[in-house]
Amino acid sequence: MGYNVKTDIAGLDSGIPSCDLFIDPSLPPNLLHGKVRNVCRTLVKKWSLAHDDELSVSRVSGGITNLLLKVSIKSNTGRDDSVTVRIFGPNTDEVIDRKRELQAIRPLSDAGFGAMLLGVFQNGMVQSFINARTLTPSEMTAPHLASLIAKELRRLHNLDMPGAKDAQLWIDISRLLEKASNLSFDDHLKQQSYETISFKQLREEVRSLKEASHLLNAPVVFCHNDLLSGNFMYSDAEDEIYLIDFEYGSYNYRGFDIGNHFAEYAGFDCDYDLYPDENAQFHFFRYYLNADDPNSVSQAELEKLYVEVNFFSLASHLFWAVWAIVQSKYSSIDFDYLSYYFLRWKEYQRRKAEFMSLLRVSMADLS
Repeated sequence: MGYNVKTDIAGLDSGIPSCDLFIDPSLPPNLLHGKVRNVCRTLVKKWSLAHDDELSVSRVSGGITNLLLKVSIKSNTGRDDSVTVRIFGPNTDEVIDRKRELQAIRPLSDAGFGAMLLGVFQNGMVQSFINARTLTPSEMTAPHLASLIAKELRRLHNLDMPGAKDAQLWIDISRLLEKASNLSFDDHLKQQSYETISFKQLREEVRSLKEASHLLNAPVVFCHNDLLSGNFMYSDAEDEIYLIDFEYGSYNYRGFDIGNHFAEYAGFDCDYDLYPDENAQFHFFRYYLNADDPNSVSQAELEKLYVEVNFFSLASHLFWAVWAIVQSKYSSIDFDYLSYYFLRWKEYQRRKAEFMSLLRVSMADLS
């Protein structure tokens, strides 16, 4: 059955409701929804007596790691009262440190980030529902929404969070590389594709980037580490951005979080022509560095962050490329992870010389 979130939450002595129920995310909708209703009745106290026909279940769009469902009941006022049920994909503990995620949820919630944790079951959690819609990749490029995202991201990066304060990037990518390099596939075509991957080259690229990263002296802050469109929710009525799903959250390089976000403008289709140009990045940086007076940010500050962010976008490509190899073995979600690996790897190779030259020029200017 794999990872049990209930065990880790008990170890944190959090007082968060938990139960032993398990939900198989591959069940057909009618059976899946029945299991989800049972979890909600068990963990959401006010719904304990609700009948099946009172609890509506619908799928929420999002990422490619978990199954996300919205469960609603009509309240006495006639309005929907809703929660979100997140069912972890099988074996996602191979790519996600769930204990680290659980440790962060409560302080993040206290600071106004993400949804409130209402309860956990064996392979997932119930959280409060944020009444907003997820963004699309193209919406993230809109100047107004980009400024809102930048401000919210700076607010996140200013938090003092529990746990290890060292950047986790190279630790996490090394752990994934170790897993990725020792796989085998029953599917003959997958195995053939896997055997074309040069792990020697991947290790050398990671080593080279890690060594070069020391030249930047980049700030280490608490990062989301997965700033794709599905993890931003936007309220049109309130004109407000909400950051959700901190399952990859950790202390990390500031530039990685922003560079990774810019890489996600491409969406899962990996249309990297959508990667923001210098002007679009500078717009984002102005609101990130000084939301109250963005025009006061100096050219030197913009150029320094530009070098940092684009360098770490290379690390983002390597991280998610290696992540995709591991997911291709363990995930049951209908997504071609190996093809995603090759797309990220190809973009890394295409951009490497350009972004490394920015770093070299920057270092030369300082000498």
